[in-house]
Amino acid sequence: MSHLDDLPSTPGKYKTDKVPPYGILHHHRYLRLSKLTLWASLFLALFLFYLVLSPPPSPSRRNLNDSSSISAAKYGGSHWEKQVRKSARPRSRGGLTVLVTGASGFVGTHVSIALRRRGDGVLGLDNFNRYYDPKLKRARQGLLERSGVFVVEGDINDAVLLRKLFDVVLFTHVMHLAAQAGVRYAMQNPGSYVNSNIAGFVNLLEVSKSANPQPAIVWASSSSVYGLNSKVPFSEKDRTDQPASLYAATKKAGEGIAHTYNHIYGLSLTGLRFFTVYGPWGRPDMAYFFFTKDILKGKTITVFESPDKGSVARDFTYIDDIVKGCLGALDTAEKSTGSGGKKKGPAMFRIYNLGNTSPVPVTKLVTILEKLLKMKAKKKIMPLPRNGDVEFTHANITLAQAELGYKPAVDLETGLKKFVKWYMGFYTGSKKKSSW
Repeated sequence: MSHLDDLPSTPGKYKTDKVPPYGILHHHRYLRLSKLTLWASLFLALFLFYLVLSPPPSPSRRNLNDSSSISAAKYGGSHWEKQVRKSARPRSRGGLTVLVTGASGFVGTHVSIALRRRGDGVLGLDNFNRYYDPKLKRARQGLLERSGVFVVEGDINDAVLLRKLFDVVLFTHVMHLAAQAGVRYAMQNPGSYVNSNIAGFVNLLEVSKSANPQPAIVWASSSSVYGLNSKVPFSEKDRTDQPASLYAATKKAGEGIAHTYNHIYGLSLTGLRFFTVYGPWGRPDMAYFFFTKDILKGKTITVFESPDKGSVARDFTYIDDIVKGCLGALDTAEKSTGSGGKKKGPAMFRIYNLGNTSPVPVTKLVTILEKLLKMKAKKKIMPLPRNGDVEFTHANITLAQAELGYKPAVDLETGLKKFVKWYMGFYTGSKKKSSW
């Protein structure tokens, strides 16, 4: 496998096209929380569910979502602080100093390496939970280390650790990507979503608002917040009060919480609604990933159809395009206006869709994989279950194009070709593995 084939396509300082100045477009950036009471109630209800109605977590579930006891033994001391400072130190004049949570995750790895390669200082944080194979996360960690990114092993719910990191490093930005992902898993372990996507996010915001100076924060929301919305393409102005899954509800609650911390404490916050991200080093729980695995093993794959026998469709977005959007959001984020937990003026609050704006039926995804793998898939067509999945997603990216210079460039077949090449090298050893 070529060393360059698996590199993010975003090395070098990300340059946005010339876009209208902030003053012209600021009215788009301050989103009104039209149903603040509803979402405050949802937030409280979710906490009540988690703390009162949920049974105590089993040891395995506790380990999945809480590594604070592990992290306590892994940080502190002069050598550790030296590693932290070295990783977070920008190599270019005027470079950012970024804390990336979920750094060993799919998007986190790509964003961290892209930032580091253009000269920014990057410190990673990840709890390496067992939602999917930790070996893949450790392999990503190896990539980060070879790129000069140190990953602190710890949990975003560990306030002591977060405060320690903010004491050691003056972060200019936080790229918050740590989250409990997956729509269907919420039916098995709902508490993990509240623990990570709500409690963990609040913990990070609490530490950030007390920092001096406060960092600007960019965080991952999700296209799932559009839920049962039938208006397409999905626009940031559309209603998002009909979540179809607990995962979606926690992501929507996160947007409301972020608005609250922006309003009260002056934190600069930018939310990015990702649309079905795919590519090399991806997540094994995603359809394109486990379809590839099962087709190669000759196993039957389940393809869902809508109630009217139509095809389920997704706005598949290649990882390098998502990285460009993340860097664009970081580069255009204004400074927070608070200090030590006190607001001194209005702060930036923005939410953007990051998608490919070209929905593709899942049946076509399978056809492309069959072509690339040179194998016919054994398919079983089933009705879309009522487990939180929606029939289609389609992003309106007009706002991100105008304000971030966001321009997705990779079509599904091109992106899947790169993914399959990586997969074959990483899992089957059919080609020399990339050092990336």
